[in-house]
Amino acid sequence: QVQLVESGGGLVQPGGSLRLSCVASGSIFRLDTMTWYRQPPGKQRELVARISSGGSTNYADSVKGRFTISRDNAKNTVYLQMDSLKPEDTAVYYCNAVQFGYFRGDYWGQGTQVTVSS
Repeated sequence: QVQLVESGGGLVQPGGSLRLSCVASGSIFRLDTMTWYRQPPGKQRELVARISSGGSTNYADSVKGRFTISRDNAKNTVYLQMDSLKPEDTAVYYCNAVQFGYFRGDYWGQGTQVTVSS
């Protein structure tokens, strides 16, 4: 089994920045794509950004130019740098990781709250 632990959420003013981290631990064999999702209050969960094992990235249109996803494979960690935050970014942010091999699976973190408000 793989455990994902997110951190870095909090309360910020519009225009501010936050950096989220997601650290994987446990039965790590080979982590593949890692993805950040978010779920605004009262809404469905949506994809924010994803990064492949080789570093290729994709972003939701709503965050392009403002958010940056990155990963450190040696540390089994994925990051989400969030700049120019807007109230619409308020949500619970979840980390997702896919692993192949003997300990294959689709794993989720517990989520971290991000609130953007004056």
